[in-house]
Amino acid sequence: MRTMFDATGMLTKSLLSATPDADPDSDDGAQQRYRTIFISDVHLGTPGCQAAALLDFLRAHPSDKLYLVGDMVDGWQLRRRWFWPQSHNDVVQKLLRRARKGCQVIYVPGNHDEFAREFIGHQFGGIEVVSEAVHTTADGRQLWVIHGDYFDAVVQCARWLAYVGDNLYEFTLKLNRYLNSLRARLGLPYWSLSAYLKHKVKSALNYVTDFEVAVASEARRRGHQGVVCGHIHRAEMRDINGILYCNDGDWVESRTALVEHFDGTLELVHWSPGNEVPNRAHAAAAPQLTEGVTA
Repeated sequence: MRTMFDATGMLTKSLLSATPDADPDSDDGAQQRYRTIFISDVHLGTPGCQAAALLDFLRAHPSDKLYLVGDMVDGWQLRRRWFWPQSHNDVVQKLLRRARKGCQVIYVPGNHDEFAREFIGHQFGGIEVVSEAVHTTADGRQLWVIHGDYFDAVVQCARWLAYVGDNLYEFTLKLNRYLNSLRARLGLPYWSLSAYLKHKVKSALNYVTDFEVAVASEARRRGHQGVVCGHIHRAEMRDINGILYCNDGDWVESRTALVEHFDGTLELVHWSPGNEVPNRAHAAAAPQLTEGVTA
């Protein structure tokens, strides 16, 4: 079994071997420019990563700032089995090129790419690596930006259980690909098995709720008006006791991002092949928040 050092070394070698212009990044088809984009849980290095969809989204939407909110690279899976197609190289090259073109790219590593935490305080090709960040929106709100794994009791207190859960999740994704291949042949739309199981299992719902409340409570304790995180692969934007909780989802199944417009409005968007679906019901503008929304 490869050590994390071996996987990281192979990853570095793979990136260095790619040409800087490997990604045809003209942005000629840009649909809309955002002030800020938040993405997380891309899990480069796994078959489930939807790298092509992410590339399409980034090409269509330039931004002044781009936050990478953890689990961009899946070191856990790369340690077990090396998987790194050209499309994954293209995503990294796209991020590096965006930084070279003047976009401020801020990288907050997560638990799956925890090897990057060794480089906190440094830059990689213009990408800033930080343990956490505070983003100020155009309308003056302060959002605490973290991956979120520190609030996951399973990851922090029972790491072996987290690895078991990760393997089960990968198995579910693999089964899901076979099911959706069959559904596509039958003319049926995409359906997420893992999302279905998460919504049906009561303990999973309780875990998600506890996680969201814990993250929002800590943001409140720190004096912020909101929090942006990832980790649980569930895109969400809601008020929790006066704190704006935002989870930007993932690029394994949901293909979601949190975006900030130039007036400070925050919005969750879902990227479908050739089509972007904004979640208008979750759009959040002004600093006025309703009180006491809990799960």
